[in-house]
This record gives sequence, structure tokens and C-alpha cells, in this order.
Amino acid sequence: MTRTATVTRATSETDISLTLDLDGSGRADIATGIGFLDHMLTALARHALIDLHVRAKGDLHIDFHHTTEDVGIVLGQALARALGDKRGIRRFGQALVPMDEALAEAALDISGRPFLAWSVAFTRPKVGEMDTELFEEFFRAFAMNALVTLHVTQKAGSNAHHVAEACFKAAARALRMAVEADPRAGDAIPSTKGAL
Repeated sequence: MTRTATVTRATSETDISLTLDLDGSGRADIATGIGFLDHMLTALARHALIDLHVRAKGDLHIDFHHTTEDVGIVLGQALARALGDKRGIRRFGQALVPMDEALAEAALDISGRPFLAWSVAFTRPKVGEMDTELFEEFFRAFAMNALVTLHVTQKAGSNAHHVAEACFKAAARALRMAVEADPRAGDAIPSTKGAL
């Protein structure tokens, strides 16, 4: 069974098309118009071992907020769709990732209950041209639309680029673990309730 999904979303602010394959090899083809977001999504795909194709056009003449948030929405929707009823997955994932002086931890539960706990502080307002406050917006949009509980915690770090990259890579590693097939679970849904 293939675990793939394609989602398109068009509003007056953005037009996004995204395809993902949860059982890929980490290939990424990303074009959002925001260089640093492309860099982070490429890292996400690589370290989650998902294939990810993203095309986004947004109102970047205003700022990067709508595009960043809406890419998170579409990525979350695609993940939820690709997982289906979540049979046979590990469900939980966690990772602690260093990036030079930065250290970030991510813990993820594919629970059906959307929640983001974000404990990350940036020492400057921008990385390149991207507002650092938008990283939280991206992960919130992703968690709410993927229907997952996600905790991202900064353990160390002062360089904003390193902190952001550690967060994305930790989230990717946690996601990789959570969506993996559990060889002991068969096709069981990983919940005592029988549904997620």
C-alpha cells in the first residue's frame, strides 16, 4: 500500500501544491519563493526520509507569513491523508538533534489530537529575510492540520540559523520514527481506543 498524498490549496493569498511519499528516500523539490523555508523543508524531507514536492506562490510582496503558514497547513493535510487510519505505525517519535552550538528536541504523537508546544527563543528577529517568529507559525499550522501533538524544545543555542535548523531536523527525525511501520504491530491501530 502506498502512503502518498497530493494536496492543493488556493486562496486569495497563496496557491500551493504539495505531494509527499512517506516511504521515500528523502528527495526534495521545493520552491516556495522563500529561500530559507526551502532550505528547511529540504532538510525536513531528507531527515524524515519522505519525498516532498512543493510549489507555492504567495503574497511575498506583503511578507512571508501567509506562504509559510499555508505551506504548513498543506503539509499537515497531506501527512494526515497519507497516513490513512494509521494502522501499523509506531505513532510516537522523538529526537534530540545538535547543530553546532544549538540543540533541539522534538517529540511527536500521531494522536488525532492537534497541539503544538513551542519552547524556542531566537536571539534575532530574522534569518536572512525570514522572520524567526514564522517558524512557530509553520509548526503550529502543520500540527493542527496533521492532527498530531508536537513538542519542540530548544535546549541550547544562540545562532538563529542553527536553532531553526536543529528544530526542523529534530521534527523530521521524530516524524520519521512515528510514521514507520512497527514490525510487531501488524496492521493494528496503535491505540487502546481502536481509532486515532
